[in-house]
Amino acid sequence: MTAAIADLAANSNQLRTTHVTNLPNMISRYFERDADRDIDSIVSLFAEDATVIDEGEERHGTAEIRAWQIGAASKYSYTTEITGTEALGPDRYLVTGRLTGNFPGGTAELKWDFTIEGQHITRLTIAP
Repeated sequence: MTAAIADLAANSNQLRTTHVTNLPNMISRYFERDADRDIDSIVSLFAEDATVIDEGEERHGTAEIRAWQIGAASKYSYTTEITGTEALGPDRYLVTGRLTGNFPGGTAELKWDFTIEGQHITRLTIAP
């Protein structure tokens, strides 16, 4: 766990980790920057032609990913607790966790399915 993850408790969105194995740097940074709501830095983690699927909607390319981060992904304040990680292949990683916040229902168990290429995220699917 990086020092940056440990320092996130002071931010409006927070990140807690309970069972994290070695993840590629860009995936760890995704969660760190999401907790900071650093949208420019989040978008920079994605390849220009990346795809994000969240709440059943697909976003293609960094312009749509930025719009998702400014809109739907920023609607609520929440804490992300990472409860597990798994390498599904050399370029694919599954992160499981729980969001707790001021959104309807107050908690959500989620899976973040990342595909990476080089130093960028090329696909992210977020689903229960």
